Amino acid sequence: MKLVFLIGNAAVGKMTVGQELMKITELRLFHNHMTIEPVLEIFGTFNSKAIYRLREVIFEEFASSSNYGMIFTFMWAFDERSDWEYIEHVKGIFKERNPATEFYYVELVAPQEIRLQRNTSANRLKNKPSKNNIEWSNRMLIDDDAHHRLESFEGEIPFDTYLKIDTSHMDAQTTAEKIKKHFKL
Repeated sequence: MKLVFLIGNAAVGKMTVGQELMKITELRLFHNHMTIEPVLEIFGTFNSKAIYRLREVIFEEFASSSNYGMIFTFMWAFDERSDWEYIEHVKGIFKERNPATEFYYVELVAPQEIRLQRNTSANRLKNKPSKNNIEWSNRMLIDDDAHHRLESFEGEIPFDTYLKIDTSHMDAQTTAEKIKKHFKL
């Protein structure tokens, strides 16, 4: 089994690249809003406990399956120890159920002005209804940038299976092909 952590800041293209990567590999996509949106719909607010419990079930069941692998999108705040611990926690779920799991880390980066443009893409708004309030969504993106470090420092990610891609001038399909080729997925 393979688990690809597709990480990066808001609106950098994680979900869209994940969709394209799923098309050209046997990997399945689990983007973070697949648990956020239903919880928002049911509770009317962001309930992190419910979101994380749903994710746990998905990870446990998937890791126990015979699937080829998963792409999981995650906005990793590198200045938050809890986010580092969460990545290790997810890896632990897979290792426990499937010790041969291989882990890959792909960090997508792009400047804020490009991400603000992408924040209004039709695909994003279709798959993430909570982002349809563009003013609020843009404000969240800017606030996240101001309060967290959402791009790694050079050499900070200690894994051999790590790749950083600037998506500023690269479409999702090309980015996905680059990931597939680099990791031989």
